[in-house]
Amino acid sequence: MGARRVPSIALATLAMVAALGLWFSASAIVPALRVQENLDPVTASMFSSAVQLGFVAGTVISAVLVLADRIDPRRFFALSSVVAAAVNAAILLFEPASLMVILCRFVTGMCMAGIYPIGMKIATTWAEGNMGFLVGTLVGALTLGSATPHLFNALAGVDWQVTILAASASALAAAGIAPFIGLGPNRGKTPPFRPSQVLAAFRDRPLRYANLGYLGHMWELYAMWTWVGVFLFASFRYSMAEDAALSNASIATFSIVGIGAFGCMLGGLWADRAGRTIVTMVSMVISGSCALGIGFLFGGDPFWLVTMCLVWGLFIVSDSAQFSATIAELSPKELVGTMLTVQTGMGFLLTLFTIHLIPILVDWFGWEVAFAFLAIGPFAGVVAMGCLRRLPEAVKIAGGRR
Repeated sequence: MGARRVPSIALATLAMVAALGLWFSASAIVPALRVQENLDPVTASMFSSAVQLGFVAGTVISAVLVLADRIDPRRFFALSSVVAAAVNAAILLFEPASLMVILCRFVTGMCMAGIYPIGMKIATTWAEGNMGFLVGTLVGALTLGSATPHLFNALAGVDWQVTILAASASALAAAGIAPFIGLGPNRGKTPPFRPSQVLAAFRDRPLRYANLGYLGHMWELYAMWTWVGVFLFASFRYSMAEDAALSNASIATFSIVGIGAFGCMLGGLWADRAGRTIVTMVSMVISGSCALGIGFLFGGDPFWLVTMCLVWGLFIVSDSAQFSATIAELSPKELVGTMLTVQTGMGFLLTLFTIHLIPILVDWFGWEVAFAFLAIGPFAGVVAMGCLRRLPEAVKIAGGRR
């Protein structure tokens, strides 16, 4: 059994990287579409927010119907990947500003509920006292997968259709990998979703602080991932031609989002040794500071702008997995499924607001100020996690390392 552990985790991680490119496949082409198709900011925001809303809907449906226990998780993952690949490719059948494109993005988000949580469930069946690192690695796979459309975009040049097709082809490859992933010995049934216990997420003090910390993290994360490419393109246009600005912005965005994969793994290793509240607090202080300061570099030297963005990309997601681990450790065993579903649902619903907020702030104040508003979330999250750390119940986190 032990001999299968490493290859199974490796295959699960590879499949998640390949499939999760669909999450930002349309968002990655926004700079090109705004130039070539005159795409308006509201529709551009919907390219991401529709996926977020679809993911919440799909997660709740999956949890209520306990699909992860009724269907072999590998088969569930493969089927979700195939459907998502088809729906993503269908975008090319419609005008970019069409409501049908937004509907395709929503359905893609629903399919993500059969990919990201299910891939994590498969891999954690192999956990052996290193949950922080393992979950961090899997969130790293989400991060790297989210970055890949920007790489496809850079390789495709101005042909944004290639980016869409490449993301769908990658997801089909993930579906082909899924049947070969082994399942580990930790295969307990998923705790049922209990709607009547939803309020426990805020009625219980430790869970309340952990959820507030997570919401602060999510306030910043997806808005940054969605708009940093557009921000860089707008900045690069001050110092280079439009085509060069598009290409360099895509490459830079791939690096900025992709470096978060290393942040997730390092954050997981650190959390297993130093504690989860420390990791989340330090990560949010650094990422929030980057959100405050990045606007001062807008329109300036691309080297320093990208360097600061890389630091931001590293720390903005290094704490992500630790919030889920914290909720799982603080929740009564019979409520773990409900509490994780509530946490995920609240977090992704919140991203709908901040994703749409950024273009409004750009219109009002310009890119020099817009991202600074994202710092509100992580700084509030630091306060929440500091309060959690002082509670006696915090000894349940990370084996007493808080």
